[in-house]
Amino acid sequence: MAEYDCVLFDLDGTLSRSAQGIRKSLEKTIRDMNKPVPDLSDYTKYIGPPLLNTFKTLCGFTGEESQKALEIYKHYYSTEGIYENDLYDGMEQVLAALKKAGIKLAVCSSKYELFTQKVCSLLQIDSLFDAVCGSAKDGSRKEKEELIPYAAAHLGCSMHDRIVMVGDTHFDAAGARIAGVEFIGVTYGYGTKASMEEQGACRFVDTPAQLLKILL
Repeated sequence: MAEYDCVLFDLDGTLSRSAQGIRKSLEKTIRDMNKPVPDLSDYTKYIGPPLLNTFKTLCGFTGEESQKALEIYKHYYSTEGIYENDLYDGMEQVLAALKKAGIKLAVCSSKYELFTQKVCSLLQIDSLFDAVCGSAKDGSRKEKEELIPYAAAHLGCSMHDRIVMVGDTHFDAAGARIAGVEFIGVTYGYGTKASMEEQGACRFVDTPAQLLKILL
């Protein structure tokens, strides 16, 4: 018997390698805003949090500037950055095995929902998920604690069901804790184990194969 009824997966850094496309799209956006490009070598600063938060905290943009930057970013990401994505080795096999076991699966990402769906289509994993969920077009529903109940509802799951969030950053871990679901951290992504532990995470895997052993 599987340990969980529903498994929610973060996208960037959990299902796919996507950092380069996101970084290039950010750089072009910031230049278009005629602002200095900050050091983007630390992926944890902008892969995981909602983009509006990134523009405000990392770039120092005002709320109005952040909204404008978000629209510019969407253009660059949708036409260029989104294609710099590839699935982590072994992840397709993990998803296929979970689906075969009858577990409900959803993508639960802070990325704009249309982009989340397109990435899953490009990676050819959309058919393995029962729901692909992301943030709203207007920038709302962007925090993981909001997205987790949203994704669970799309799966037809109650928050009292056996639900686990799988992610690679402290944003994922914090969202799971606040939403009251279990969490498994992956160490191969863009976040750090220490930052996830600070949010209460205590179960970690180093590879997709290890993840499958826990979930089944």
